[in-house]
Amino acid sequence: MTHSDPGSAEWRHEARAKLLAFSRQSWRQEGGFFWLDDSGTPDRDKVLELWINARMTYVFSLAHLAGEDDALRMAGHGVRALSTLFHDEVNGGWYDQVEFDGDVPDRTKGCYGHAFVLLAAASARAAGVEGAEELLAEAARIHGQKFWDADEGRCVEELSEDWSKVDGYRGANSNMHAVEAYLVAADVTGDDVWRQRALAICERIIGIHARAHEWRIPEHYDHDWTPLPSYNEEQPADPFRPFGATPGHAFEWSRLLLQLAAGLEEPRPWIEEAAEALFARAVDDAVSDEEPGLPYTTNWHGEAIVEERFHWVIAEAVLAAEALHAWTGKRIYAGLAERWWSEIDEHYIDRDTGAWHHELSPAMHPTARTWRGKPDAYHAFNALTLPDLPLAPSAALTLGAGA
Repeated sequence: MTHSDPGSAEWRHEARAKLLAFSRQSWRQEGGFFWLDDSGTPDRDKVLELWINARMTYVFSLAHLAGEDDALRMAGHGVRALSTLFHDEVNGGWYDQVEFDGDVPDRTKGCYGHAFVLLAAASARAAGVEGAEELLAEAARIHGQKFWDADEGRCVEELSEDWSKVDGYRGANSNMHAVEAYLVAADVTGDDVWRQRALAICERIIGIHARAHEWRIPEHYDHDWTPLPSYNEEQPADPFRPFGATPGHAFEWSRLLLQLAAGLEEPRPWIEEAAEALFARAVDDAVSDEEPGLPYTTNWHGEAIVEERFHWVIAEAVLAAEALHAWTGKRIYAGLAERWWSEIDEHYIDRDTGAWHHELSPAMHPTARTWRGKPDAYHAFNALTLPDLPLAPSAALTLGAGA
């Protein structure tokens, strides 16, 4: 691979700088980060979203650790927004959405958004962002006391504003991002309880449920963790709770499993087995020799349901391939990574803005069935950053050490 080839370190660093330049346009003077449209203009028809603001805080925290100019100011802006705009001053925790005038349209509190607050807070603390220490203390307390279910070894999905009522739905997606946040929290705080909780989640959702479903991951469950295979069958393109299996999540879990394994003191052979099996199943179901890109979802027989190509899916695919190649040394993973980096370069990167098209049609043209605009830098930033780093400890520590 030459310096200019897609996926090379030099190519990724240049692409990351352009992505961050685009992302800086999300700054909202009154606080927080806007949802950006395709051109990088704030979309004022979209409210302030917790997941976007937490992800942007994470991105700019790591960017600061990587030596990017002005990233510390952006990360501090994010920490302040999470500490004020989204924060419930009465009950603690954070609201998923906030209107520009400060109104809160939905007062329930979700594991998904809170996992990203924990991830952002831990990363910001590692980056030395002002206010991150206090944010991390509350995020850890809330996730540990409200969302973590010790009896089940997994997280509940959603609670009422005052924490008194727990919704009956359980989800793999929010638990996957809890694993991600817990691994970073373990590294930044030095408290291994977070890594053990991440292991418990993986043992159950992947070691039990995914294994029992031929390594297609059940995404949706009822209150006692019985899978709901028909959930949202009438809304298959839902951005957060789609029907069927999600190959992009299989790739994401595969990488996270390797990051978990790399941080454990004792080897767990089943983790590598599961990481490779998830990856192989997703490749079998989603990769075509004739067509580029990867579909969003499949049914339980591996047939594509939502065929649009999302940027986050290929970002997670290439990250998983890079991680598996680093872990196993097998050439098949390097070959797939090269293929996907070429597809990213050819189809996903918007040459006019430097950001990635969030959604493409099967013919690889920009579309917006599910995703409008370009609000999210997190998956692309990870894809352009993590291949330079060891699987453990987390980027917040290895970037901070000058790796």
